[in-house]
Amino acid sequence: MTETSETRRASCHCGAVVIEALFPRGLASASRCTCSFCRRRAAATVTALAETVTVLEGAENLTLYTWGTHTAQHYFCKTCGIYTHHRRRSNPDECGVNLGAIEGVLPWEMEPLPYSDGINHPSDRKGD
Repeated sequence: MTETSETRRASCHCGAVVIEALFPRGLASASRCTCSFCRRRAAATVTALAETVTVLEGAENLTLYTWGTHTAQHYFCKTCGIYTHHRRRSNPDECGVNLGAIEGVLPWEMEPLPYSDGINHPSDRKGD
């Protein structure tokens, strides 16, 4: 897979929410995370620049979930429950966009995907 910058759209299942974002490495950044939330959600994500994530439709239909430090902000459609994107705790200048929600992408064709270590997050280390 090539690492070519590209802009793509993603949407929830019911179509109420549509977002657009710039992926600086294209789909080559697709991965999964092992943190307590992501391992339960199990959605692979692609890295986008946070400043480029634009809600084209359905901003009023997005709901926010956050916990702990409240740095990570996970957005879901209020109607169908699909996770669309989140601002990352590891780098708030980035967003993870749900790989399965990106138009024209078949996530199973990209498997196996690498995992990032969300369990041992640098912000959780004592004494740093």
